[in-house]
Amino acid sequence: MAVWDYEIFWKEAMSQIKEELEEQEFVMWFNIQYLRSEENTIVIGVPSSFYRDQVKLRYQSFIEGKLHDLSGQQISIQFEVVPKKQNTADTDTRSQSNGTTPERRSSSEPSSKNQNQASPVLTPQQKDPHPLLRRDYTFANYVIGDNNSFAANAALAISKNPGTAYNPFLVYGGVGLGKTHLMQAIGNYIYEHSNAKIIYITAETFTNEFVQAVQANKTTAFKNKYRFVDVLLVDDIHFLQNKTETQEELFHTFNALYDANKQMIFTCDRPVSELKHLSDRLRSRFERGLTVDLQPPDYETRLAILKKKVEARNGSIPQEVLELVSKNITSNVRDLEAALTKLIAYTELVQKPITIEIAQQHLKDVFASPKHSNMSIEVIQRVVAEYFSLSYNDLKGKKRTQNIVFPRQLAMYIAREITEYSTTELGLEFGGRDHTTVMHACQKIEERIRSDPTLETVIQNLIRLIKDYRTKN
Repeated sequence: MAVWDYEIFWKEAMSQIKEELEEQEFVMWFNIQYLRSEENTIVIGVPSSFYRDQVKLRYQSFIEGKLHDLSGQQISIQFEVVPKKQNTADTDTRSQSNGTTPERRSSSEPSSKNQNQASPVLTPQQKDPHPLLRRDYTFANYVIGDNNSFAANAALAISKNPGTAYNPFLVYGGVGLGKTHLMQAIGNYIYEHSNAKIIYITAETFTNEFVQAVQANKTTAFKNKYRFVDVLLVDDIHFLQNKTETQEELFHTFNALYDANKQMIFTCDRPVSELKHLSDRLRSRFERGLTVDLQPPDYETRLAILKKKVEARNGSIPQEVLELVSKNITSNVRDLEAALTKLIAYTELVQKPITIEIAQQHLKDVFASPKHSNMSIEVIQRVVAEYFSLSYNDLKGKKRTQNIVFPRQLAMYIAREITEYSTTELGLEFGGRDHTTVMHACQKIEERIRSDPTLETVIQNLIRLIKDYRTKN
């Protein structure tokens, strides 16, 4: 071996890096080949100037650190752009040099997936679906109504110019209202129209990966994975509460991406200001960009959603049946889809058309459920707040003055009576409070009912107003 023949260290470094990184990341960015060694230097070939700049920015220090660990020497990396013909001819050699094994392709497959991923601009037809995003979560499949028009238009603007005006972008709202759909629609659009590196992950998975990286002493690989993406999509950030070390890691990841003008998108089940046990500096980062909320869809939007889903499934459900479902299920899109799935399954399995009578029979449990036969928790809060001349945010806020505490307890009691939400779920809906707070509120109202019979009349009047609100909407 010559004094500066470092190929053996290069091969071992690539082998270790392949084990540490996600497969998608390794295939995307390690389309590189060993060319030669010079004194204290390894020269590697890359397919384009664009690719060279990206690898230098993202991985040069990481690779050089790995080479130092293996050789005990400071070995630097130099890049050469390999002409396209030579790069294609050397596919097998490159695969062996970076530790991968060349695969046999059928004649119908593209000649080199790695080459496609390395090119500066790709058309949607040249790409496989993104492995982390659902193919059906697109803007084309997202029904826009009054409840989500602002959020949808903002999301589309971000898709066309990621990392610019609206960064970060945070979407919050209740379960099943389309937060994940909207987030992934942005990811799919950017993926189809650029070569951006996109990662979608839930906050829970992010936490689990971080813990595993710490335990395995692979935090460097973890940081490189998330701090050098072009678009980071993190779902359900409310899960980060009480996760101090994960919050710290996400804080530094946020800063790295923000300073590099990389787009970040987050979802949450409530406004960030109402998240307990979240560090103030991370909260301030989430609130730095644009925050939008998704409300339960109104009747017209619910009907449009059902029609869209029937069309997508090539189903056949009469208009009057769709109207019936739209009027009786007011909670969220997920519940609408579950009811529709049941009806379509009936038509396919029994080979009979759906009628209103059949729909009422098979969805009677759903229609009778308090969770569906009444409005959402938010509507209960708004009706009670208006009744007591308060704002909706007062009931979800932290103020404990008597003029707010009693209506808040009353709203909790009514929600517990006419919905099937647990005390834990209700606590979250009322500003992230503990379930014991809800239990205490219900107990206090029950005690007041026993001592003040007129309170029962007030409660029944409020329930009637809530139902009237549902009928009007």
